[in-house]
Amino acid sequence: MRIVVEQNVDVPMRDGTVLRADVYRPYAPGRFPLLVRRTPYGRGGPPAGASLDALRLVNAGYVLLVQDVRGRGGSQGGFEPFRYEGQDGADTVAWAAAQPYCDGAVGMLGRSYEGTAALLAAADAPDALGAVTPHMAGSGLHEGWCYQGGAFQLGFCLHWTLIDLVLPQLPPPGVDGAHPDTARVVAALDGIEELYRTPWRAPALLDRLAPYYREWLEHPVPGKYWQRAAPNEGYEAMRAPGLHIGGWYDIFLGGTLENFTGMRTRAGSAAARELSTLVVGPWSHRVAGGIFPQRRYGTRADEQVLDVTALHVAHFDRALKGTASGAHERVRLFLTGADRWVAYEDWPVPGTRTVALHLTSGARHANTAAGDGRLLAGPPVDAAADRFRHDPADPVPTTGGPTLMTGLFVGSDCGPQDQRAVEARPDVLCYTGDVLTAPLTVVGEVVLVAYASTSGHDTDLTAKLVDVAPDGRAENLCDGIVRARYHAAPDDPRPLTPGRTVELTVRLGAVGHVFRTGHRIRLEVAGSNFPRFDVNPGTGGCSTALRDQPYEPQVVSVHHGSACPSRLLLPVLADS
Repeated sequence: MRIVVEQNVDVPMRDGTVLRADVYRPYAPGRFPLLVRRTPYGRGGPPAGASLDALRLVNAGYVLLVQDVRGRGGSQGGFEPFRYEGQDGADTVAWAAAQPYCDGAVGMLGRSYEGTAALLAAADAPDALGAVTPHMAGSGLHEGWCYQGGAFQLGFCLHWTLIDLVLPQLPPPGVDGAHPDTARVVAALDGIEELYRTPWRAPALLDRLAPYYREWLEHPVPGKYWQRAAPNEGYEAMRAPGLHIGGWYDIFLGGTLENFTGMRTRAGSAAARELSTLVVGPWSHRVAGGIFPQRRYGTRADEQVLDVTALHVAHFDRALKGTASGAHERVRLFLTGADRWVAYEDWPVPGTRTVALHLTSGARHANTAAGDGRLLAGPPVDAAADRFRHDPADPVPTTGGPTLMTGLFVGSDCGPQDQRAVEARPDVLCYTGDVLTAPLTVVGEVVLVAYASTSGHDTDLTAKLVDVAPDGRAENLCDGIVRARYHAAPDDPRPLTPGRTVELTVRLGAVGHVFRTGHRIRLEVAGSNFPRFDVNPGTGGCSTALRDQPYEPQVVSVHHGSACPSRLLLPVLADS
């Protein structure tokens, strides 16, 4: 099919601001459903983004509109992440529905920021919006985007702001010189490992170019500041069913799952509740081929082999045209370990049961994988504790996981990696289960409940779920963090009393994994995961990402026994 392309189309917003878009439509008479992709990254790239085939979308009978969001590319106005995406998205949908080539039905698509922007527009409930396809999208700008468990996501936020939000808006670096601002940003990116270690320098650099970065740091707790950029505040208003696509190693997996369950249970229409679907593959945010430097999941793991474009077409056909054929598969998950796709009725997956594995150790304690930390089916009777010294000047290094930092395109610092070097550190506690005599399928959210105390006024507690193979390889599956000052509530920071034990809940995220026969389950516990998260100075003061301040090494104790039943909670399929 031939395609008509219109460039630099003016789309007026309610306040008079003009946003510019390109339109791709079938070269054929008639009116068609229209798909909107709104991006802060420039509409000059692949029209449907990196994962989708725009030509196939148009050949399937859709018009595609690709728009620069407010203050980006060719669009007017000032840019602030997510602030205007709800109202601007709703205005764009209304404008699109009124065009002579549109039949009045509109869908929205997009990956990452674009997918979150589509959900914010859906929460504005424009009448013409009939479907959304948020691909690896967040559910809010606070938890899961800028913060997790009270800790600032330094590795992602700083790199994303510099390379994706600031640098593209500046004059190109050039060969023989550059604009002073360009030179400063390029120098920061080239030296980002050092900048991570002195993160208080970043706000001063970005105050003029990206003032919102300092605002993120000055608002560490949930509240009104964040609500304007939170799809999870508006599920009840959403009437458009969603196709939610995520990855087990994607930094926004938690948002993808929350968006799906929020729409399934709270959306404002039966269609949104019943027709929303979920797909999760063995992917990070930018590695979607199923191949990481240390792990291959097989050909069927590739999102192109899965054919995400076909998934989009089927979803839009079902929701916008009412013509989709075949069964409506609500949840499709790739089970790592077994390395295969499995369909389920819903998420959380029906038939799972929570299995508690209790932390304990013997005379050698749980420090390093060579210690005798164990995971038991029942709580140990005797009270005991494992201790590690957390030195903020020597934090535990980030080793894979759901990161989005410098090696995002090649998977060098994300995804599954061998943890044995990390597990050799004395400030990492390792609790290992018995060798499995049968496969164990774990599908769902993983949680650590830990009873901990510290010699200081604050600490972080990190946790990581690991699959230990018979040859000793220790592969990370999911991980999380909690900043202890928020043990009472996320919006109620309270300094700790040195030596006083508190109950901490660490949410490690979700997995869909089969621990095979002969493998063992391991839990790692530490006080840092750097530079993915900013380092806790231990003093009870503000984030080190905001201002320079002294560090305070501390001794952290993890208690276990009948009085302090520290335990790992796993969602296990009943037939495992």
